[in-house]
Amino acid sequence: MKKIKTLFVFTVIATFLMACSKNDDTNSNITSLDPSQIYEEFNISYGIDSDQVFDLYLPANRTATTKMLVLVHGGGWTSGDKADMNAFRDYIKTQMPDYAIVNMNYRLADENNSPYPMQINDITAVVDYLEDNEDYYVLSDDLGFIGVSAGAHLSLLWSYAFDDDNQVEMVCSVVGPTNFTDPAYTNANNPVYNELFATFGAELSTSFLEEVSPFHRVTSSAPPTILFYGGQDPLIPTTQGTDLRDQLVELNIAHEFTLYPNEGHGWTGLNLLDTSLKLQAFIETHL
Repeated sequence: MKKIKTLFVFTVIATFLMACSKNDDTNSNITSLDPSQIYEEFNISYGIDSDQVFDLYLPANRTATTKMLVLVHGGGWTSGDKADMNAFRDYIKTQMPDYAIVNMNYRLADENNSPYPMQINDITAVVDYLEDNEDYYVLSDDLGFIGVSAGAHLSLLWSYAFDDDNQVEMVCSVVGPTNFTDPAYTNANNPVYNELFATFGAELSTSFLEEVSPFHRVTSSAPPTILFYGGQDPLIPTTQGTDLRDQLVELNIAHEFTLYPNEGHGWTGLNLLDTSLKLQAFIETHL
């Protein structure tokens, strides 16, 4: 999992030294935060880019077994912000107060920067940062992911293919793309999907599409997975959920799948409540 550790450790050391220079009188002897107290810290830097920041919410009375939920926003890999995940953050804080929460931003793709592997590397950097500082924050290195749309794709892909230390104990996809070899995406007559593919800035060979598809990267060692999809989603075909569900069945991976037939690329009301309750039960069972 430490694919970008060398450069990252340099950044952490530099940040630590700067912090000490500013707070010599108050923090020089602190080896860990007081775990009996709630602690919140915003825009923690994990890289040199302004988008490489995350917010951290730590519960009171935590221990070295306190686990983390990492929230990954959507936005088609080119937009979005961690604030988009505030509803999930607030639900977890009120209904599952024993979990730590990590709400992360990542570098956004543009004409000069493909989302892959850049955004996967950013998730790795966040996980490495938290692992390096778990004694200070008083946390376990076990974690779960909740992602929406493009963030769900990144959460699934990282959990299935890049979790080299087997830290992920559950992953949630809300309307996440899973299989870029699906004919609905490769159909040349579909400009919406062509625009999505152009975002990746690579020759769209079958091997590349499989490399960036959670459907093609999932194995029998994948973590428990919960999936939510809308039957009327104009961006994510239903097959993106059902095909991954069938793959999880084939591999005997613990999973749950919910399709809301009349919903699109997101929902509110009773169906959102249903999603929240199912997700909470899944988290409390597996994380």
